[in-house]
This record gives sequence, structure tokens and C-alpha cells, in this order.
Amino acid sequence: MDRLAASLLDAPVVEKEGYHYFVHPVTDGVPLLEPALLREIVVGIVRRADLADVDKIVAPEAMGIHISTAVSLATDIPIVVVRKRGYGLEGEVAVSQVTGYSESEMYVNGIDADDRVVVLDDVYSTGGTLAAITTALEEIGADIADVVVAIRKVGGEKALADSPHEPTSLIDVDVVDGEVVIVDGDGSG
Repeated sequence: MDRLAASLLDAPVVEKEGYHYFVHPVTDGVPLLEPALLREIVVGIVRRADLADVDKIVAPEAMGIHISTAVSLATDIPIVVVRKRGYGLEGEVAVSQVTGYSESEMYVNGIDADDRVVVLDDVYSTGGTLAAITTALEEIGADIADVVVAIRKVGGEKALADSPHEPTSLIDVDVVDGEVVIVDGDGSG
């Protein structure tokens, strides 16, 4: 994860309502996301995730989409995007998402009971998004094979702490004195 680590060390940090937030191509779409960086992340996810017999990749809108699309292309596993807008389709499940800096509704479509899924996202910070999605998937009756994120921000309370769905990460970081610090370069904790 050399490219990912180097790009994180260069990431600017902004404060939003007391929350220190790093701005990065993987988590925010700015600055430019280089193909080599995305490729490194995809290879890391494919090597680390439990993808055996997975029926669908589940990704939250918006920043989980690019990673999940690339993983789908590498594995031929289809994607279901958890949307920020409801469509009222049969079987749609509303999810209440609370993160460190926002509250909103998200909507799950296209997941059936007994689907074996892997949840992919860009970052695990507070865990609010992933907790909401995994709860909805459990309520639907899906089998959650794995939850994998590119980046885990350490510190603070995590909504999935002590959960069977604590995500695996490719790299763990913290924000110290306004700068990103690599805590664990391979996300092994």
C-alpha cells in the first residue's frame, strides 16, 4: 500500500464542526485519483476480502462506488449501490445513517434474503454508514461475508466496535496536529 500511504501523508486536513477530516482522492474524489492508486487498492481488497461464493458487492453512494466498480471488474461480482434517494421499489429498505458530520437516509434495493454479500467502502471513520448498511442487510437476511474499507481512521468511538462486521482495512491512519499519520501500513491492527 505504498501509493496509498504516500497519498494519505500528502492529504490536506480540514475541520468540520469539530471533526478533523482528511481530503483524499479515494474518500472525496479530489484531488485527481490516479489509476495506479485505484489499482493498488483493488488488488489489496481482492487479496484481503473473503470473496468466496459472494453474490453481490454492496457499496454506499457515493465514494464506495468507484472502488466497488473496479473490484467488480476484477472479480465479475455485480454491484448493488446503497442510494441516498429512495425509488419506492418493491423490497426497498430505508436506512438511517449517522456519521461524525451528517445524518441522512439511505436506501437498499436489489438484495434478497440469503444473498452472500461483501460490503466495500472508502473509509471507516465513525462507522455510522457501515453500521446502518450492515444492520439493513441483516434485517433483509443477507449473509455478510466481509466488510472491507480502503482506509480506517483510528480513534474515537466506532459504531461497529465489537460487531461481527468490524471492517478489514488496507491501511489505518489518524489525524494528529492537523496531519495524517500512518498508524498501521497494512491495516492488520
